[in-house]
Amino acid sequence: MAKNLEFKVRYESLDALLPKLADLKATYTETINQVDTYFQNPKGRLKLRETDELDEGWLIYYERPNALESRYSIYQISEIAEPTALKELLTAALGIKTIVKKQRSVWMYKNTRIHLDTVEGLGEFVELETVFQGQSETEAVKEHHHVKTTLNLNAAEPIAVSYSEL
Repeated sequence: MAKNLEFKVRYESLDALLPKLADLKATYTETINQVDTYFQNPKGRLKLRETDELDEGWLIYYERPNALESRYSIYQISEIAEPTALKELLTAALGIKTIVKKQRSVWMYKNTRIHLDTVEGLGEFVELETVFQGQSETEAVKEHHHVKTTLNLNAAEPIAVSYSEL
């Protein structure tokens, strides 16, 4: 399974973060609307992610502790060609825990994905995911903390849980 280092905060105004992203020299990649359907699952978290493109989706399983500080997450992702059919199957087999709808602007800094999320019914958040790929764990942790510091995320309210639990 893949591994990353994650951190999430509630953020008052995502627009106010744009100058800091410029200082970081982060690159904007896209803004997408996502619907995450979380399923009842005996361990970890299991969700089906759908976007505006009706014929694409991703089944995502991950294990991550609930913690206010940066935490490690292990995950596995599988692209799904027919997400509607899979959602029906998983709903019948496991049951739906909750559905989270969000608009996500994705920015990149090296191996760190910076998500600016507007979550329906919950507000605005910033989520960092520093992916462990091609660098040492020490280098990944250093990069993660550099992004947190440059964006001044330690001054925001940390969130320990998944959107599904808010």
